Amino acid sequence: MAERERKPHGKGGSERGTRRSAVGRLARLVGFLLILIVLVFGGGFVAFCYNALTARPPQIYETDAIVVLTGGSRRIEEAFALLEAGAGERLLISGVNPSTTPESILNVIGGDSQLFECCVDVGYEALDTYGNAVETRKWIEEHDYRRILVVTSAYHMQRGLFELRHIDPDTVFVGYPVPFSDHDASWRQSLRYLRILGSEYMKFLGAHLRAETGLSALAPAGEEN
Repeated sequence: MAERERKPHGKGGSERGTRRSAVGRLARLVGFLLILIVLVFGGGFVAFCYNALTARPPQIYETDAIVVLTGGSRRIEEAFALLEAGAGERLLISGVNPSTTPESILNVIGGDSQLFECCVDVGYEALDTYGNAVETRKWIEEHDYRRILVVTSAYHMQRGLFELRHIDPDTVFVGYPVPFSDHDASWRQSLRYLRILGSEYMKFLGAHLRAETGLSALAPAGEEN
């Protein structure tokens, strides 16, 4: 009996091969996109850290007034020292805890009590950095200022300036960063700084994403409806 000729798999085998090829291309594309995202995200984080760690105060202020965004150590002390040095005619301390009185602030920072009483405004409205920007804009409009010196921690400066410039593009904001307190920190302290920078970088990206998309889900606690 003659052997039957084996027929090729034909159309079914060809389709399976095409599908495997398409899945392979899709997998390679997804892998490439993931690597690209990681590189962009990582590169952005490196640039963010570099800017935060190398930020230095400006040599010339030429500012009308000073705003300090509360939340980190030494911010208010630095801002009041700048007021005493004549860097601005008035100081806004934005985002103060409602339980904190002006007297308790003065007791902590010391300095000229008469200057504090005449030229320092304590803001209690802000709950976050966006709220700082809202509170600052109202204060600027009340006093008709044009150029503001912004005092905050170096790691917070990029987000602080972004929020301020986004909500008040007509005002010139000059950053005065307060650096990390310990230049010879232990490795544990360095890890803590890295965690702070990582957290702040995510908030910085969130602020940009919210500004670009207007997503209500990304609205900060202090945003007005």
